[in-house]
Amino acid sequence: MYNAKVMDHFNNPRNVGEMDSPDGTGRVGNPVCGDIMEIYIKVEGSIITDVKFKTFGCGAAIATSSMVTEMVKGKSLEDALKISNKAVAEALGGLPAIKMHCSVLAEEALSSAIDDYITKHPEKNSDALRILRKTPHHKEE
Repeated sequence: MYNAKVMDHFNNPRNVGEMDSPDGTGRVGNPVCGDIMEIYIKVEGSIITDVKFKTFGCGAAIATSSMVTEMVKGKSLEDALKISNKAVAEALGGLPAIKMHCSVLAEEALSSAIDDYITKHPEKNSDALRILRKTPHHKEE
């Protein structure tokens, strides 16, 4: 059902765990499937310098959480906000259609963590970043 890359991120998740004093925290859940994701970010300047996650869910939920953390570490907040669920799924080499909602949750958890950071630190964020966070994402479930 899952390809080797998805299984690798499920069996050997990257950046797993909680973070002491994160700059932003995002938590999302899907009551239908029971997946819950939390993403924590540390930001210096406008760069995500560290990211961790905790996920309760299926293999695809853990794999997409792991992959999105790999994709955003070292990126600017603006670039991180542009990461779509489709990009997460593609980076994993694809997901079964029935599991694409997991990539949506990963995107939403990341977006929520960035939104939390922007809300907590308005003095550090440009108008462009505030506008970008309000731009609808391109989810493809």
